[in-house]
Amino acid sequence: MVTGPQAWEVAATVVDPEIPVLTIADLGILREVHVEGDAVEVVITPTYSGCPAMDQIRQDIEAAFQAVGVNLVTVSTKLSPAWTTDWMSTEGKAKLNDFGIAPPRTRSDEPILCPQCSAGGSRLVSEFASTACKALRVCESCGEPFDHFKELR
Repeated sequence: MVTGPQAWEVAATVVDPEIPVLTIADLGILREVHVEGDAVEVVITPTYSGCPAMDQIRQDIEAAFQAVGVNLVTVSTKLSPAWTTDWMSTEGKAKLNDFGIAPPRTRSDEPILCPQCSAGGSRLVSEFASTACKALRVCESCGEPFDHFKELR
């Protein structure tokens, strides 16, 4: 049996399969964890309703709990309120940058900083990069291409 805080910690270790440097807590999709007796319910909110990673995240949450001896795990999806990049943790945004992905901006008037050289000028190459939540940009200073995790509010 686990307590509520322990259950949160177990769920918070699960990584996003599309961006494995981020946990689901960093990403802000881990919304709630409830413990009742031997059962745990984990509530997640997808980054968007068609996110292909949600099935894998659900399986990874179940596996994380099974690894600590909790077999009664339910993973529920909560669509309202809709996920926003404002839910990403500061630590998660720093992890993105360190991984070479420009994190979402806090304000739309902020420049998108190149994660390679920290310059603020870049041009959009494609609205979609390796995943639908990222855009492909090229830094005007160093010339390196990079993904930008798009803001969603």
